Amino acid sequence: MRQRKALIVFAILCSILCLVIFLPFQKVFAFTETRTVHPILHYIPLTTEETFQIRYTHSIHKSDVLEHYQYIGGKRIQMVGMEYEDLAIGMPSNAEENQIFTERNGKYYLQFNNEIIDNFTIFIGDLDLALVLIYEHYEYDLKKDLQRGSSYLFEVKRLSLYEQWKGVRMR
Repeated sequence: MRQRKALIVFAILCSILCLVIFLPFQKVFAFTETRTVHPILHYIPLTTEETFQIRYTHSIHKSDVLEHYQYIGGKRIQMVGMEYEDLAIGMPSNAEENQIFTERNGKYYLQFNNEIIDNFTIFIGDLDLALVLIYEHYEYDLKKDLQRGSSYLFEVKRLSLYEQWKGVRMR
């Protein structure tokens, strides 16, 4: 009888331990390497702050572009807008449907009214130009933390402790 109780308690404790280890609870910005057999997951743990930016130096203009995002509904990404200084190759010079284009103090602003996506792919070019993700007033240098010349699927998702142990925390 006593042995049976101990076995039941042990089984319950093992079940709880498995839940704690394998249940996804930590919300993160996830960068999953694409076009590879064994993708490596890099992640940034999220807090209550819902907005983030990506700043990069345009490879032709050599000027900074700042893209504004926020995550909504738990896992979706809303493109809020972007700001930049040059209107040439690769940069919008007017607004399309559901966008607002303005110019103030020598900078151009493009606002998106309802651009909501689940994820996007980001390419880490092998150029010595800035590419950072800004979250909670901290700049994550993506060219330092991720492999140059590789593409990554960027998404908001929840990770278990096991997935966090297997992945690479960025900081």
